[in-house]
Amino acid sequence: MTEEYAHGTNPIFLIDKIVRTKIYACVYYKEKCFALDAKTIIDKAVELKCIGGTCGGSKKPTAFLCLLLKLLKISPEREIVQKYIESNYKYLRALGCMYLRLVGKPDDIYLTLESLYNDYCKLRIKLPDGSFSTTYMDEFVDDLLVKDIYLETVLPKIPKRHTLEDNEGLEPRVSVLDGELTFVDGDLEEEQFPDSSSIGRSKKKAKLGEGGQNPQKAPAPESDEYWINLRKQLGLAPVKEPNK
Repeated sequence: MTEEYAHGTNPIFLIDKIVRTKIYACVYYKEKCFALDAKTIIDKAVELKCIGGTCGGSKKPTAFLCLLLKLLKISPEREIVQKYIESNYKYLRALGCMYLRLVGKPDDIYLTLESLYNDYCKLRIKLPDGSFSTTYMDEFVDDLLVKDIYLETVLPKIPKRHTLEDNEGLEPRVSVLDGELTFVDGDLEEEQFPDSSSIGRSKKKAKLGEGGQNPQKAPAPESDEYWINLRKQLGLAPVKEPNK
């Protein structure tokens, strides 16, 4: 990455000085991160069990934050960062996304991170009080895009997406749901505004019945036919007519 990607400053300065000091003093950073490069850091990222910033009363940095600072110091090429984000290991993907959010160009950040909105894998997150919670990859990348501070890290300000669309020619984001919510105009119009002929046919069918014929009227309760049918339903013998 070049200085342009790091907003004109040394990338490690994107982590607050107090947090950096705690990371440098952390045993994990001293023992596990000292000699890492763009390739060997992958092994440590794969071993991660959670994401997180600092936690506990002493604000101890998590392994995720230690690796993030080391990645900022290494400043790998953009192609390598993309490999991180496309990997099969979710915490390596998360590390790559967080790094890109810190040093990337706005349009690159949106296009790359938004591609993970379809990634619903579960992530374990260590909270500031030391407890654990659960988030998901799509929520993680959304937090990176909309929040100013995340995981004890101040995220560089980037323009809103609609601003980049209007001024920088960024293509509008196409959601995977768009295809599922598309209706055929003719079908939708017919469903909402049926023509008068179809209404007339429906009314005519209601009057004539399904077969197009006048339905038979049920016999009146006071008629002989009504009582004959009722006795048949009850299994009773028909009433014998008296001799005249």
